[in-house]
Amino acid sequence: MTGNFTIPDNLCTLQTCTLAQAHFTYLPNLGGNAFYAAWFGLLAIVQILLLVRYRIWGYSVAMIGGLILEILGYVGRIQMHCNPFTKTPFVMYLVCLTIAPAFLGAAVYLCLSRIVVVYGENLSRFKPRTYTLVFIACDVISLLLQASGGAIASGSGSNTVNTGKNLMLAGLIFQVVATLLFMTACAEFAWRVHQAGLDECDPNHVALTNSRLFHVFLWGLAAALSCIFTRSVYRVAELSQGFHGSLANQEVTFMILEGAMIFIAAGAQTLLHPGYCFQGSWDAADFSLGRSEKIDIKEDVAVSDMNTIVDGGESEHK
Repeated sequence: MTGNFTIPDNLCTLQTCTLAQAHFTYLPNLGGNAFYAAWFGLLAIVQILLLVRYRIWGYSVAMIGGLILEILGYVGRIQMHCNPFTKTPFVMYLVCLTIAPAFLGAAVYLCLSRIVVVYGENLSRFKPRTYTLVFIACDVISLLLQASGGAIASGSGSNTVNTGKNLMLAGLIFQVVATLLFMTACAEFAWRVHQAGLDECDPNHVALTNSRLFHVFLWGLAAALSCIFTRSVYRVAELSQGFHGSLANQEVTFMILEGAMIFIAAGAQTLLHPGYCFQGSWDAADFSLGRSEKIDIKEDVAVSDMNTIVDGGESEHK
């Protein structure tokens, strides 16, 4: 009997069955998985405190959701250290750790529109709103494919498992492509800013764009995105071999290309939170009311006031 999903949970233990019949051919390392669970738990607490402090709801909710899924995924692996044959911890690990980085990626996507407004919408090929709507939509599609695939893969039939695996793989591939396109969009905007120089940047945010903290935030965001991308490429390669492939049974590779990559990404996104890295300019950089729209409103108000003054003067003269 070789198929993991065909083994009844109550028939196998470490004393009665071999690891060849388990979900992995190794016992998940207790210390390493507990360390990751604790780290993501700490980051989740910090994110909640930062949400209370700065009220940046979209970014914080995405981060907290992703971190909670990371915790649940590693809790599942810890449970599998004690009994690698049961299905529920395996499904919890598989689904939670597969979809969690999509939430972390969404938090990164939400930052680009604000960055564009800070440097100047005139320097961007697309409107800030476009970046957010397009890539968040891609993230939702990827998330739905991965989640539905995980739910289907938890079934007991081999055809059901293969269907679920293929859906999860499609979601991961979609996520890799979307992330690559997003990285290209970021690089293209950065090049435009570099070519334009500070003279063409938005003068309302010069102090922010010149600050060292904001530059560190940008590099931290780039590092987080690179780590999420690297991890997603690895998971595509792993899942393409199936749940019992060689990559799925290499814990060291998993702990580095899955665990360490998200460790770095989530750490950078928490320690370099936009609440303080934007130095009070997060709300002012809201793409729903960009610089050009603000200027138009101010000009309209100024013209209206001038007309009122002129009309009042002519009435008094008459």
